[in-house]
Amino acid sequence: MEVFKKSIFVLFSIILLTSCSGSEEVDDKIEEITNFVLDVEKLGNGEVRANFSATNASFFKISFGTPGEVPNRVDGNTASYTYTEKGDYTIVVQAHSTESIFVVSTKMVNMNAESLGLGPNSGYTSPESYEGYKLVWSDEFNSPTISEDWTFELGDGCPELCGWGNQELEYYKKENTSIVDGNLVITAKRESAGGRQYTSSRLITKGKQSFTYGRIDIRALLPKGQGLWPALWMLGENIDEVSWPKCGEIDIMELVGGSVDDRDRTIHGTVHWDNGGSYANYGGSTKLSTGIFNDEFHVFSIEWDPEKIVWLLDGEEYHVIDITPAGLDEFHKPMFFIFNVAVGGIWPGSPDGSTVFPQEMKVDYIRVFQEE
Repeated sequence: MEVFKKSIFVLFSIILLTSCSGSEEVDDKIEEITNFVLDVEKLGNGEVRANFSATNASFFKISFGTPGEVPNRVDGNTASYTYTEKGDYTIVVQAHSTESIFVVSTKMVNMNAESLGLGPNSGYTSPESYEGYKLVWSDEFNSPTISEDWTFELGDGCPELCGWGNQELEYYKKENTSIVDGNLVITAKRESAGGRQYTSSRLITKGKQSFTYGRIDIRALLPKGQGLWPALWMLGENIDEVSWPKCGEIDIMELVGGSVDDRDRTIHGTVHWDNGGSYANYGGSTKLSTGIFNDEFHVFSIEWDPEKIVWLLDGEEYHVIDITPAGLDEFHKPMFFIFNVAVGGIWPGSPDGSTVFPQEMKVDYIRVFQEE
């Protein structure tokens, strides 16, 4: 019996060695996949085409990053797909020697409003009315010229406030603002004026339209890029009497442009005030889940009442402050609006080689609602 067991063991060992030897011979014949190239083209209206090639690849599989999708085998070296929803999609291509031996290459593609062919005015739109509120002032920017509710602040802030108190690099000009297709357009340019290397615009409603409390909606498309600093904000109407920050400041929206740290997809809402003779501020931020604020219009809002200020993006709350403490008296007085696009400054830093000019901030409308 023992001899029989030994014979079986020897026979099994021979079969195993033969099998392993055969596998090695097969593997030796499989050449390494090299020179794997993947390129993705946006063809418009949501369609993309992936082109791929690799030395020693027998065939390819691809997935376009949609939920639940698995890589499918394709004929040739190209494949197309049409997206219907905005988002960031990761295209995955597998170059196969055999079914189980392959290498992988990926490309991320952002399908924004422009890529999907949704038109230049696409994006979120807020309601035209709210229950319990009445519209007390708005500017829809549908007239051929800018309303008399707005006044331009010009220059670079010098000599009293050079760089507008923030070491900004632009020179504000009236000519950088226009009304185009029902939008107020502020254009930041790389051009010399007043000893500065950049120009832009800054508009205010001081002495014309100021408000205490209410729901404020501003629909806008923002510029992008390192060094750009668009803002939609408010200052106390009494600024000339008490100065800043005693007048108070409500930043409905600020964006500090750039691709680093998702800057082009992040906005900030902040308040600034005087705290017993010292400066104080309190802010929050929110980030788009996909795309950037230059892709399409969004609505930047605050809900401001005697107890709090709430910041919203496209109708969704992302920040709030309690303004009932006595030290926050600034936020119970009239404030006027400021729209501007700064270039450079303490917060964003200067433009660099990646910054593309001109850049535009387009404002579709501003609406102020107050309780009935």
